[in-house]
Amino acid sequence: LLCVLFMFSSVLAYGQSRTITGTVTGADDGQTLPQVTILIKGTTQGTTTDVDGKYSIQVPGSETILEFRFLGFVTKEVTVGNQSTIDVILNPNTLELGEVVITGYGTSTKEKASIATTTVSADKIAARPNASVVQTLSGQVAGLNITTTSGQPGANSTVNLRGVSSINGDTEPLFIIDGTPVDQDNFRSLNPNEIESISVLKDAGATAIYGNRGANGVIIIKTKSGGYELPLTVNYTGIAQFSEIQGNDYDLMSASEQLNLEKTYGNGRGTTLTDSEIASSPSFNWTDYFFRSAKTQNHTVSLSKGGENSAIFVSLGYYDQEGILERSSLERYNLRTNLNGKSDDSKFNYALNLSVNWSENSEPNSIGSGGINQNIILGAFQSVQYITPDDYVDGASLLSPLSFTNTPLFIMDKIRTYTSDEDETRLIGSIDLSYEFIPGLRLRSVLSSDYQSEIDLTAQTPDSFNALLFAENGNNTPGFQTQQLTETFTYNQVTSLSYTKEFGDHTITGTAFMEYFKAHLRTFGYSANGLNAATFAPGDGSAFVGDNSANDFFIDNANANLQEAGLFSYFGQFDYDYNRRFGLSTTIRRDASYRFAESNRWGTFYSVAGRWNIHNEDFLTGTPFDILKLRGSYGKTGNQFISGSGYFSAPDLTENFFATGGGYGGQNALFRSQIGNTSLRWETSKQVNVGVDIEMFDNRLKAVIDVYSKITDDLFQSTPVSLINGVSSLDANVGKLSNSGFDWAINYDILRSFDPTGLNLTLNFIGNYNKQEILELPGGVTEIIGVGRVGGPLSEIYTYEYAGVNPANGNLLFYTADGDLTEQPNVDTDRVWTGKNFYPKFQGSFGFDLTFKGFFMTTLFNYTTDVYRFDGDYSGFINPANIGQFRHSRDMLRAWTAENRITDVPALRATNLNFSGTRFMRNSSYIRLRFISMGYNVPSALLDRVGLRSARIFVNGENLLTFTEWRGFDAEGFDGSRLYPTPKTYSVGLELGL
Repeated sequence: LLCVLFMFSSVLAYGQSRTITGTVTGADDGQTLPQVTILIKGTTQGTTTDVDGKYSIQVPGSETILEFRFLGFVTKEVTVGNQSTIDVILNPNTLELGEVVITGYGTSTKEKASIATTTVSADKIAARPNASVVQTLSGQVAGLNITTTSGQPGANSTVNLRGVSSINGDTEPLFIIDGTPVDQDNFRSLNPNEIESISVLKDAGATAIYGNRGANGVIIIKTKSGGYELPLTVNYTGIAQFSEIQGNDYDLMSASEQLNLEKTYGNGRGTTLTDSEIASSPSFNWTDYFFRSAKTQNHTVSLSKGGENSAIFVSLGYYDQEGILERSSLERYNLRTNLNGKSDDSKFNYALNLSVNWSENSEPNSIGSGGINQNIILGAFQSVQYITPDDYVDGASLLSPLSFTNTPLFIMDKIRTYTSDEDETRLIGSIDLSYEFIPGLRLRSVLSSDYQSEIDLTAQTPDSFNALLFAENGNNTPGFQTQQLTETFTYNQVTSLSYTKEFGDHTITGTAFMEYFKAHLRTFGYSANGLNAATFAPGDGSAFVGDNSANDFFIDNANANLQEAGLFSYFGQFDYDYNRRFGLSTTIRRDASYRFAESNRWGTFYSVAGRWNIHNEDFLTGTPFDILKLRGSYGKTGNQFISGSGYFSAPDLTENFFATGGGYGGQNALFRSQIGNTSLRWETSKQVNVGVDIEMFDNRLKAVIDVYSKITDDLFQSTPVSLINGVSSLDANVGKLSNSGFDWAINYDILRSFDPTGLNLTLNFIGNYNKQEILELPGGVTEIIGVGRVGGPLSEIYTYEYAGVNPANGNLLFYTADGDLTEQPNVDTDRVWTGKNFYPKFQGSFGFDLTFKGFFMTTLFNYTTDVYRFDGDYSGFINPANIGQFRHSRDMLRAWTAENRITDVPALRATNLNFSGTRFMRNSSYIRLRFISMGYNVPSALLDRVGLRSARIFVNGENLLTFTEWRGFDAEGFDGSRLYPTPKTYSVGLELGL
């Protein structure tokens, strides 16, 4: 409220504005230019020229700078001064070499940057139908592979940049929001519409400055801010969204077909029915019952205002999404206030960023498990169709007879009687202060923090099927309630002193940094057993039965934990530029980490990067090249997250620990729980990168191509030790892994009209090829099952090869390691390395951007190749052991018989169905229409009549089409079965500017 009051008071203080009019023409032919964008610099406030090239815009004062932007022309800036009419002539051939590039702790320009980085702007992020901004990045950055294995609203995505660089450690990039390092696995509470840009730093030249946190790349998120001397502007975005489950190609049986299969096989309800009873049996689709057409509403209102020396941006958001799976949802509220300002002489600058977020997340548990009474997905996919919701009475009625056929009824009961909610409060804030003592000498300090409070609640009513099923004899009040509070607070401070000096054709910049990081974790919770149904309400304690001296049914449990983490670093960076032609940048950093013993606490990381702006050489004059820049870098980075992710994973492996627990005869005892390893240190990565930036044919063709090679050393792995120590293995830094390849981003204006109301069409191609190779494993061994082999890729599949069905008897056939056929493969001698895993060799996207007379259309197709997964869902649909209990595929109808000997489905009673090998391994490579958007920008001539600055309507679609050999509900993901698939999504939206 104070922020809103501030802005409206600013309107009174700085509300003196006036109108500027004029005409925009092109220098090449003198013709007027319609639909030229005119912006007040530093803001998104502006207008466009009409069909005659004329415009009218209200400006706040004489110091206002107007930016004139038009496709195919040089952007021009004009200071208003005392003018009331400003006519502008634009020159063709846009060269955006002055574009700002984020290089880590600072910024550079497109021409002077020597690093491999990609920036995604706000217009590619906002209005997308994703609760998490990370999912929005999919397919937009070359080399960035994003896999989302759950359709849960706001679900975590796995992010890998240029391959996977660790076996047991963290493999995801460092995320930073406005200077604040944040949790890479939790973005569900944050509003993507607040984001101005996202920069992905790829090579060591860009990431070495982050030292022990830069091995997997760095993703920097910058949120929106206000501009100086600007009137109050208000923007609104509203989106209505509808989602549904993706299709499958399993060709599942109807109820009558399932009953006939049971009758043929001799097991299940079908054996008790006549043919007419089977034909008239009910057929109910449980997938449609447990999945739904889900609705989402998304609203964001932002306000910005600027005075002479201060500016403010405020954003308020509300998001409410139903998951396509019953009992899954996400609701959140967001408030962001960004304030920036300066002194009268501009020597002192400050920026304050604060985001307050609250969300409630309902997420079904046991997803992916085989629990027929727990996993809703199992009930949705595998339940037989001749059972219907009308068969459900209550939980008690399902106890006898206890039948797997009643799986959907078990799940119905769980949905009605089980609660699983998570409430999160999250505050992210930063303060950025700087002062320039003399020209070029600047002191800067960025203080930031991230606070998260999560309350997890799970509860099961005492009258539920599961509570009654597991209740001890005599327990008439079963059920449980668990609550867990987790609080984390991180603080990060970076102080720097930089000096920039220009002399002749030379420019040098030197910066010294010091960084301090501290993190705190606190958890406590309880699990209360025994609930009174008469007073039970989820989250309330009035139903707790408590202790009972007559029995031990209701023994409760409590837990608590406190942890800390810390880092300290000092580092420096030096940049040199010669006449905008050659450039050199070097970084060296010393880090100390809390994870390691004093002897290994400090590490050194470094990089060197250079560039040659060949387009500034005389010999390129008159060639088709508008930009030609050659880049190269080499450096060393680190990964301190050697075990899992997060600051509190494996924080004290160097310590010796004892624990309290049950000993001999159940007596309390002390025992050794951990042997400290003082030789542990971080994993290190050395990377070389060579890249080229190209723009040709009046900027019609733009390309960025990079070739890289990265080797990760000192991998964190388990090594065997003598059992005399009481343990059989100890963690150590052994092993080596490489990732090498190339990535590319190419844009080509296949149709480009200097009249923006004409037809404009741009093709976009983004891709990455990555080759993984294990170079060294612990103890000199050449292979570790589950990890891989030396010379092979990480997580390579190791099993016996499936050969088909034996036409003689209907049994399964497999290859031995020597290539012979067998029905009984030996697990020890016949398994082979297949050369396949679930990481893509090629991945990327392609699409186009189309505009015509205010209409626009954007498409984005994602693709992956050489991705192999085991189809656990299909293995269930084709398993004869499930006949009489679960649903099957029509593929079972072509099972081997004496009359049908040539087939790919074994006999229903084959004697070796316990073997599978590669039988269910499938290529899950795909091409997917990840995103499509169509809409219309309302002309300014119409908006002026209703007092609007801008208006846009649009419709979006996500995951609409998938072309793949994978037969399941979602081709994206890792190994697993009965998982929550990502949905198809349709949305319609409206954007208004006042």
